Amino acid sequence: MTDPLNRSLLLLDIEKFSDRDDVEQAYLRRMLYDVVERVLEKAGIDQTLHARADRGDGVLVMIDANVPLTSLLRAMLTDAPTQLRAVNRMASRSAQIRLRAVVATGFVTVDAVDGWVGSDLNHACRLLDADALRAALRERTEDIALCVSESVHAGIVRHDHPGIPVDAFHEITVASKNGALKAWLHGAPPVLTTPSGSVPPPKTAAPEPVSAPPATFDFRGTNNGVVAQTINGPVVQGGTINGGVSFHGGESR
Repeated sequence: MTDPLNRSLLLLDIEKFSDRDDVEQAYLRRMLYDVVERVLEKAGIDQTLHARADRGDGVLVMIDANVPLTSLLRAMLTDAPTQLRAVNRMASRSAQIRLRAVVATGFVTVDAVDGWVGSDLNHACRLLDADALRAALRERTEDIALCVSESVHAGIVRHDHPGIPVDAFHEITVASKNGALKAWLHGAPPVLTTPSGSVPPPKTAAPEPVSAPPATFDFRGTNNGVVAQTINGPVVQGGTINGGVSFHGGESR
């Protein structure tokens, strides 16, 4: 196992990959890798500066930290959508490729079998699988939905570099097994729905409990030698009571 390496991380995943047959999946994978190659080339990231791990329905790219992250973000915001439009323009409906994407940073360790491990990598993978990112792609006409980690937003996006407009990113919160993760979604945030598909109703305050009015016991007459046990509330005399009375509730006439 190597020492942890500081790296930029690019994660991409194909939407509805498992809904396709084997021939379509093989085609989509070829298109994905073609798009990745062109985006990395546009960002000035050659083969000596990155390593890739196949995810079946996606790809994970680990990039040398010396590569300017601004170059990668500009390529993801401009060249990636352009490449996807070009691919999909000539593809049949079943071969359309749409991507969820995450750009993150952190420390990654390479183990003895060339596996990649690290908490920062785990967080990036959870952002890629987030409901908010899936919903954003589902609701848009664009072929890609991009999310960046909190570290990328703090270090790059919030400074409003040319080609990376800060006001185009919106904060989201992603649930994970280790607690909530903050991230930043490019474009308008999605409208998340309940599992049934309906928009959850707004929460309203619980109504204040209503106190029962004081009980009124209307007594007109005499009590024949028996003392009433308990009367709670005002008493109006008149009438006859034979026996003990226990009165604790609402109004009686």
